[in-house]
Amino acid sequence: MIEAMAVLFGLGGALGGGLGLAAYYLRVEGNPIAEEIEGLLPGTNCGQCGYLGCSAAAEGLAKGEIGVAMCPPGGKTLASQLADKLGVEADLSGMKDKGPVTAFIFEDLCTGCTKCLKRCPTDAIVGASRQMHGVVDDACTGCEVCEEVCPTGAITMRPVTDTLMTWHWPKPDTGLAA
Repeated sequence: MIEAMAVLFGLGGALGGGLGLAAYYLRVEGNPIAEEIEGLLPGTNCGQCGYLGCSAAAEGLAKGEIGVAMCPPGGKTLASQLADKLGVEADLSGMKDKGPVTAFIFEDLCTGCTKCLKRCPTDAIVGASRQMHGVVDDACTGCEVCEEVCPTGAITMRPVTDTLMTWHWPKPDTGLAA
């Protein structure tokens, strides 16, 4: 019994050590700019920019394949942050900054077609086929994908209201009058 435990312990140590050495010597260095850009992106992975997720979009931005105004959930604020980070000029006059929004489903218009369920990247919509749907506000990122696919127009985007958990005291004005 003790020999079997010693063999398993030795085998586990050898395999674990081999994996550790392989991870150290065979690691692939990532693009540090892409990692910083990914930290700025909202992380909804909604695909509205044409890429499969925010990490792929960050790689595309770092390589210069797409413009800084590619993220609808991020809005004008994110586009200006990305332009500053990348050091590029961007015409943001056509963009509007709508602030954080969340989906709302009018229950009397919802037919239960489940098109919105299939398209929601964060699974924020709950419901079943031919039954009324609802939205989990804490999970909704406001990517507006569900609003586009709803055939009855039952989904609309509403501004996020402040609650006791999300309200913060406004920052003071630091500009001193001279």
